[in-house]
Amino acid sequence: MIQPGSFTAQLNGLLSGLLTVGLILALALSACGRTPSPAVPAPADPILILATATGPQDAGLLDVLIPIFEKQTGYRVKTVAVGTGAALQMARNGNADVLLTHAPSAERVLMREGWGRDRLLVMRNDYVIVGPTADPAGIRGIPSAADAFRRIAAARATFISRGDDSGTHQTERQLWASIGLNPDGQAWYLESGQGMGATLAIASAKSAYTLTDLSTYLVGRPHLQLEVLVEGDPVLLNVYHVITVNPERWPGVNYTGARAFARFLVDPATQEIIGRFGVDQFGQPLFYPEAGKTEAELGVP
Repeated sequence: MIQPGSFTAQLNGLLSGLLTVGLILALALSACGRTPSPAVPAPADPILILATATGPQDAGLLDVLIPIFEKQTGYRVKTVAVGTGAALQMARNGNADVLLTHAPSAERVLMREGWGRDRLLVMRNDYVIVGPTADPAGIRGIPSAADAFRRIAAARATFISRGDDSGTHQTERQLWASIGLNPDGQAWYLESGQGMGATLAIASAKSAYTLTDLSTYLVGRPHLQLEVLVEGDPVLLNVYHVITVNPERWPGVNYTGARAFARFLVDPATQEIIGRFGVDQFGQPLFYPEAGKTEAELGVP
């Protein structure tokens, strides 16, 4: 069995090349048509705590974006990469200043409860269902993710769930609910309790199915015995928002820094970097910039 730790090491090795390309792109874009800027004085409260979903961190995107933000603003970002559910809880506990998450329904609850102040759409990619080449459940190429889940259950084919209340896990649970099935306790349904990279490694070792964001799969694909079997269903849309924690609930949060980071992510120059990230290595972006659009425009339920 592939150990999750070894997969993480392999993932980090792959990311080094992608990160280099991303940094070159970022520097080129920031240099075009601009004169050198003077050193930026440190803000009064320079430390900014970012609680983020694991996807942008695992893909290497934040390793490109955060140094640019820090250079432009003088802030120093402390990144905590966790599942979206844990990130949202950090906001409720006052343990983060700003979030980058991908669970729209749970985010809306956070905003209604008053824990978030600003919520801006940043980018999107897609979820896909991956599995072994043999495809024992026969889901390859079917257009409906819900039908794919139904076939996996009917075949009692092994499925690896993250089981961590991440945005990916929440989407997976919504798909099971849409077919009226609760897989908990079934012998074929296993929970990793870990991040996406480790979950993919376990699925690969067990010749199992899992739901994953496409970016993490593409980065790890050379070390996985898994194929993309189902993609393109609108319900597999994966959108990311930046959320500032409400200073009225937690007066000690760095709201000024959080707002600066949110504005940075939706700035046209940053959006251009996001849109080109991954193209040179994978032939397609790992994330698609969507700042300024609404959830309704993207078809987010």
